[in-house]
Amino acid sequence: MKYSMLAIPFLLLHLQGNAQTALPFTLTGDVKGLPNRYVYLSYAAGPQQYKQDSVLSSNGKFTFTGTLVQPVEGRIFLDKKSFMYGEGDFVSFFMESANMQLKSTTGRLKEAKLTGSKVQLDQDILTAARAPIQKKLQPLSDAFNKGNKAYIADIKAKKPEAVLEAWKTKLDKIKSQMEPFYDEMEKVDKAFIGEHPNSYVTAQLLRYRVSAMPLAEGEAYYAKMSPEMQQSADGIEIKKELDGLRAGSPGSAAHEFTKTDITGKALSLADFKGKYVMLDFWASWCGPCRKGNPHLKELYGKYSSKGFEIIGVSDDDSDHEAWKKAVDKDGIGIWKHVLRGLDWSKREKNLPNPEDVSDYYGIHSLPTKILIDPQGMIIGRYGGGGEDDEAMNKKLKEIFGS
Repeated sequence: MKYSMLAIPFLLLHLQGNAQTALPFTLTGDVKGLPNRYVYLSYAAGPQQYKQDSVLSSNGKFTFTGTLVQPVEGRIFLDKKSFMYGEGDFVSFFMESANMQLKSTTGRLKEAKLTGSKVQLDQDILTAARAPIQKKLQPLSDAFNKGNKAYIADIKAKKPEAVLEAWKTKLDKIKSQMEPFYDEMEKVDKAFIGEHPNSYVTAQLLRYRVSAMPLAEGEAYYAKMSPEMQQSADGIEIKKELDGLRAGSPGSAAHEFTKTDITGKALSLADFKGKYVMLDFWASWCGPCRKGNPHLKELYGKYSSKGFEIIGVSDDDSDHEAWKKAVDKDGIGIWKHVLRGLDWSKREKNLPNPEDVSDYYGIHSLPTKILIDPQGMIIGRYGGGGEDDEAMNKKLKEIFGS
């Protein structure tokens, strides 16, 4: 199972408000048994802009009005704090410029149904296709979330390392059990994308999925989208993802970078010209990355004398000690290590982060490995948006022999 670095936000669609006409919408709610209280609606309203509105419900009824330039995913919730953490009673749906109705007969928003939105009908089709898998996945998901909360609580309580390691082992085991269901979900999602190329639901779904697809597959899905979908907010983001993935895929020149390595010395990718270099994008907190280290050590031991180098590019910019500890514990200090250079303060403000190596290689999931030839050209991508480890082994064997 790979760790995605691209988390799904509550609202994925960033609009181009200055290029389209805003049209009105009305959303009326009827939630039987809902106490008189404030109800909140959140949705994307422009480039990197999110609108949050509130109304006071009366006998379970409420009405929101506003304008939209294109269909967006919205959420209605009751508690701001819980909503921030994806918890509490809330419902998500696709809203558009229309008269829409949200109804629930149980008093729970999670069980409410939206009508009046054509895009939501597409979402209902996808939800129904996912339902059998989601039913099997839910117990594991609940167990993981419960265990993760306990693990975080133990970290805050500064419990002994042995206790924390036990939690990590337990959580990794649950993740492994979840993986087959995620694979099934991916097949369902791709089937939907293929059958509904001109749906806003597809645009949102592909926006999330494309960074983990081989470049050719992502480009094929994008090519099937209509000009309208390609020019939608998510369509534009999909294009950006594909451009980033292309820069980190075979046939492109590897981005040259200079970093301070784990020992405090300067390291430049240019210094490795004439050798085959594997950039290993990983993190100390990434279970699959750590589990793959013994195999990387085996490959390094087999090929390093033949001109093969590895540079670990870690996603541990916020925790240098965890990075150094993982390198030492896994015995991978035998090759070079640098940090990716992520500046969260810039990322949160949507500002350029030119020091972030991962951005130049289209890295959105861990582990991902990039193989570079002696001339500085990318000749292999393994992991997110690339081939598997078996293909990597085969490629190295072709280069260096057995």
